[in-house]
Amino acid sequence: MQIVTVVQARTSSSRLPRKILKPVLGKTLLYRMIERVRQSDLAGRIVVATTTDDDDDVIQILCKQDGIHCFRGERDDCLDRHYQTALFFNAEAVVKIPSDCPLIDPQIIDKTISCFLETPGEYDFVSNLHPPSYPDGNDVEVMRMDALERAWNEAKRPFEREHTTPYFWENPDKFSIANVSWETGLDYSMTHRWTIDYQDDFDFINTVYEKLYPSNPAFGLQDILDLLEAEPEIADINAKYSGVNWYRHHLDELTTVSDEQTRSPFEDESE
Repeated sequence: MQIVTVVQARTSSSRLPRKILKPVLGKTLLYRMIERVRQSDLAGRIVVATTTDDDDDVIQILCKQDGIHCFRGERDDCLDRHYQTALFFNAEAVVKIPSDCPLIDPQIIDKTISCFLETPGEYDFVSNLHPPSYPDGNDVEVMRMDALERAWNEAKRPFEREHTTPYFWENPDKFSIANVSWETGLDYSMTHRWTIDYQDDFDFINTVYEKLYPSNPAFGLQDILDLLEAEPEIADINAKYSGVNWYRHHLDELTTVSDEQTRSPFEDESE
């Protein structure tokens, strides 16, 4: 099966502009992100999907320098950008991994894709997010190309277009859906924040890389947990943002997400 893994990235993040271009051990955060996805055995063709904005020319240039496939499309309609990327690269199955997950564990990528591949034709959409259980920042969603095309045709609400995949998990009557849970039975999705939206998130991620990467470039989820157990002050760097995600803005529209799966930043923190 022709699998295409799409990493959507742009420089115009509202809370931390150009976050994907921040340097981590001499390379951009985006490069470090792709470096980890490349360690997956099942990710197939990896493509950075950016926008046609002039500000994102730098992403295309960096991708070319680093030998990374790049596709450019709509800025705010991420569902369209995802679909057009998959169409261009002749995908039969499409994987969505956000560009704000530079600590993602390649084994979690493979576990989620394996669930999709080992049940051929059974599922239209497989993710590890509904409900989530892994530390935040290990997001993987896999979908059949024909199902993505259906979502692309039918999704109308702005948040469905902006966030690419809500139309799937909000319509279980239209799609066959499966979820991959952390085999430990634990749920760290609201307590362990390994994604990036704020400067504190970058400081946390950068510290993890500085501690683990030099001796083990292929460090994984358990290595990070061991580090945080040994040096809990590292987790404190961005702990105030644990559980903060985009769901909080759409709880009145989402039927499959509860208010227990998101929270707002503390009142004294600006967004």
